[in-house]
Amino acid sequence: MQTIGNTALSADTGRHAGQDTGRRTGQDTKKDLLPLLAGAGVAVGAVGAMLALVDLSSPLRAPFTLFFLLAAPGAAIGAALRALTPWGRTVAAASGSFAVNLLVAQGMLALHLWSVRGGVSAVAAVSALILLPTAVRRLRRRTARRWTP
Repeated sequence: MQTIGNTALSADTGRHAGQDTGRRTGQDTKKDLLPLLAGAGVAVGAVGAMLALVDLSSPLRAPFTLFFLLAAPGAAIGAALRALTPWGRTVAAASGSFAVNLLVAQGMLALHLWSVRGGVSAVAAVSALILLPTAVRRLRRRTARRWTP
């Protein structure tokens, strides 16, 4: 990155004041780390859902499936509530995630249809239904922005 500015030598480093030292600030590192963590979360959730749906015996099945069951509705609700502050969105997404899981479990138990595969599938379907209007709204905005001169 090249900056235009004072070219006097800095007393601390012996370098020109306008030179880029190659160091990254903490804010840049956080911006780069967030997509990496999101990708890792999606991968862990997908593996958990697959392990539960395939009914594969693995020591990672329970924690990964639990992560999927909590993260999928939470991410969908968090994406739908973009207008809230980050703290408010986090609290609403976490409580909404628990509510979705409890409602799915209650409905399946009331209908005598409880199974692990069915529960994971139902939570995935409810999460997709929550995320669908948000995705459609974003696509409409993107399309409207392209067509506006």
